[in-house]
Amino acid sequence: MSEKQLTFAQRHHQLTNINVWTGDSQWLAFDVRPSGASFTSLTIERVNVASGAVEVLYQARDGAHVGVVTVSPDLPPRYVCIHGPEHPDAHWRYDFHHRRGVIVQQGMAENLDACDITAPYTPGALRGGSHVHVFSPDGTRLSFTYNDHVMHEKDARDDLRNVGVAVPLHPVCPPKQHPREYDGSHYCVLISQTQREPQPGSDQIDRAYEECWIGDQGYQKADGSWQRWAIAFIGDTRAANGDKVAEIFVVDLPEPLADYAKAGASPLQGTAEKLPAPPAGVQQRRITHGRGLAPQPRHWLRAAPNGSAIAFLMADDRDVVQLWQVSPNGGEPRQITQLASSIQSAFSWQPAGNAIAFICDNSVMRCEVATGQCSRLTQRSEQAPSGDAVVWSPDGEQIAYMRDVEGWRQLFCVSAIPQA
Repeated sequence: MSEKQLTFAQRHHQLTNINVWTGDSQWLAFDVRPSGASFTSLTIERVNVASGAVEVLYQARDGAHVGVVTVSPDLPPRYVCIHGPEHPDAHWRYDFHHRRGVIVQQGMAENLDACDITAPYTPGALRGGSHVHVFSPDGTRLSFTYNDHVMHEKDARDDLRNVGVAVPLHPVCPPKQHPREYDGSHYCVLISQTQREPQPGSDQIDRAYEECWIGDQGYQKADGSWQRWAIAFIGDTRAANGDKVAEIFVVDLPEPLADYAKAGASPLQGTAEKLPAPPAGVQQRRITHGRGLAPQPRHWLRAAPNGSAIAFLMADDRDVVQLWQVSPNGGEPRQITQLASSIQSAFSWQPAGNAIAFICDNSVMRCEVATGQCSRLTQRSEQAPSGDAVVWSPDGEQIAYMRDVEGWRQLFCVSAIPQA
């Protein structure tokens, strides 16, 4: 098998679950967290898949840390990552609600999202922490997940995870009335709505997460019209018996940038008692009503490049985690795979949209979406590759992933074409 180890240094190398390749398929961006749960990386870096050359893209200072880097699809590449607080102290240190996105170019980091935690709050600014920032397929805007400092201070149970978007409407510069407030390059809004204690049997959710952009150009609605901008995410509902059930939700987004600044029934920027709210007319809708998505392995929804399907993981009747797809318009999900053992990882689509890559039976696998046929791209190993990321290159020729080698997490890639 044509597997290639790319990194060899005795330290961890961590890929994000999507958008880790530069647009020319030459470089992979990574951070050096010792584990996914330990946010202590001082640098974000990249490795050349042909030469193995490693470059530092950005180094954090003043006690801050960085990680979870993704790349824009255009060239020259822009890198976006999570940035923890500088000069952390007992009152303000790294946490879900104390972090921000930064866009890195030429070694310089610019804040993506503004922060305003002093009432009255500023539309377009956030009030807490954004994370896992992902450029849209055209590179013009970004999605992220979010936790709220204001709600966390009020009652941590009200700090519910949500999904937001950053759009290039204009920079946001709130009045600085607290030392932890700052400007941002993009206008940021939440697009999901959550609430504590969702009503059993309803479409209410208390967590929105693991989102994806739908389609390179959006998706076609049931009436034949085209929805240019949309995001799918996982939302935690409650079954009639009170059990938590993870389901898929879709949010159609406005096309004119100015519409993101139009408030609906609740203020975009939130209040002292309420989370920020979506723009006018932005409403989440539930598109699956089943047994719930698989809680393990952790995975993110991923949409077909043509927008026709959203792929996800769910257990079958034998409790084997399989790959499924559902239309953004709803309807019955279709089971893609009929595997004997459960899928072990997050996954990504081939850019042409015909196949999906993931880990199963301790191998990197290529699955043909139309037939569900799976081919091994790597030989079965005693220890499975990491389930955190299996990411197809933009040119469709390679797949990046991670393995633990002698106690260190290293980056690998393999040809996306099955070997005879």
